Amino acid sequence: MRRKTRNKPNDDMGNKIIKYATIGVIILTVIVIGLLIYSQSLVEDVKEGTLSTEQLASLVNRTTENTSVEEGTEDASTEMGRSVNEVQNEIENKTSNTTNTTNTTNTSKSTNTVNKTNTTKKTNTTNTLTTSTTQKTEKQEKVEELKFVKPVEGEISKEYAKENLLFSETLQEWTVHTGLDIKADKTTVVKSAEAGVVKSIKNDPRYGLTIVVEHANGFQTVYANLLTSEFVVEGEKVEKEQSLGTVGNTSAFESADEPHLHFEIIKDNLQVDPSIYLK
Repeated sequence: MRRKTRNKPNDDMGNKIIKYATIGVIILTVIVIGLLIYSQSLVEDVKEGTLSTEQLASLVNRTTENTSVEEGTEDASTEMGRSVNEVQNEIENKTSNTTNTTNTTNTSKSTNTVNKTNTTKKTNTTNTLTTSTTQKTEKQEKVEELKFVKPVEGEISKEYAKENLLFSETLQEWTVHTGLDIKADKTTVVKSAEAGVVKSIKNDPRYGLTIVVEHANGFQTVYANLLTSEFVVEGEKVEKEQSLGTVGNTSAFESADEPHLHFEIIKDNLQVDPSIYLK
């Protein structure tokens, strides 16, 4: 009796262990089966994704390698759900767009070339006009170059002296002399040294009866110590060597000198040496 009582607890413990072990095995089996099913699903999804990617790559390669349009469009229709005509139209549109882009580029280049050519022509024309204007100006300056002649024939009794002083017999002192004194008898006709316009005729307190003629290029000529100015009037246009008046002795600061013409040349309102310009 005692042996049976002692073995019963041990049997219960063994049955419990077997029961728990069986339950554990069943749970593990269920987990493994679930994992296998989930893995198989993932594999199929990956396979499907891989096939789609491969199909797309195959389609792109066929189009790039210029395979027949029919093969490419059939694959596109089957694999991407688009019709053959849609794919063919898309290819044609791409080709048309490429052609249009090329034409546009060529047109732009042609337009730019034309514009550059026109700009070059305009520049050349402008340069030609500028050159022509410069040449005309140079010719005009050459034409207007003045050649002064002596207004009377005679010996120069007193030179131009603006920096070196000359002795004045009338004033009895050393003074500047801004012109040339040309000896000539009274009533000798005085002529215009160059063509111009009579600017003024006046009796100057120092110069006596004086005629001023205005010329081109900023020149003026002064004829002083005159006896008369009977041949011209103010504002009159005169030619070279045209008669202006006659030699006298009316200058107050040269009254002690012999009869002569006091002649000056003014350039841009400055008195210059007449001997430089007389030809």
